[in-house]
Amino acid sequence: MSRQTRPESAVSRRAKAIIVDPRLLVGVLLVVGSIGGVLAIVSAADESIDVYVAGEALAPGDRVDAHDLVLRSVRLDSAAGHYLSSSDLPDEGVLVTHPIAEGELVPRSAVGDSSGTRLTAVVVSTEGRLPDSVDVGSTVDVWASRSEEGGGFGAPSVVVPGATVVRLVATDTIVSGAEISAVELLVPRTRVARLLEALANDAAISVVPTSIPLVG
Repeated sequence: MSRQTRPESAVSRRAKAIIVDPRLLVGVLLVVGSIGGVLAIVSAADESIDVYVAGEALAPGDRVDAHDLVLRSVRLDSAAGHYLSSSDLPDEGVLVTHPIAEGELVPRSAVGDSSGTRLTAVVVSTEGRLPDSVDVGSTVDVWASRSEEGGGFGAPSVVVPGATVVRLVATDTIVSGAEISAVELLVPRTRVARLLEALANDAAISVVPTSIPLVG
């Protein structure tokens, strides 16, 4: 008489059902790893911020607002705070205090308050020829020597430190054998009174660059 095969128990069937092919596990791990890599790349891309770029060359004294600048999404990491972002730009715009080339990111240090509460433009005449290194965008110290009785001048002193050159106006006029040059400067308002006093008292004005650019 033949033996009857016992039906498989439910426990035995479940045991067989949970046996998983190792190759399937490897495939799952590869998929999970790929998704993690994509998420990491997307997360890194999300660290880009919107900063302003000069749409054209900007010179000291220019007043610009959002219509004159271009927003560009860039990744700057720790340097992000050094450049003008959309949240930094006031509705009334900003005043350019240093030259900015076309397409250059706008440094926060190169712009100031457009309302003119901190800086104002003053044109001064200087005795003698301007140094060759003084140009638009240069930072200069303004020295003054007060005129004295007898035609002499007193000891010079700095009346405006760190002024920014906005424009050069050179002339060929010769007075007492000295060439006269005019230069327009951005001057802190706190120094305007001292500068105007020196000019009103016929002080000898000299413009001295604070640094000399490297010559390649």
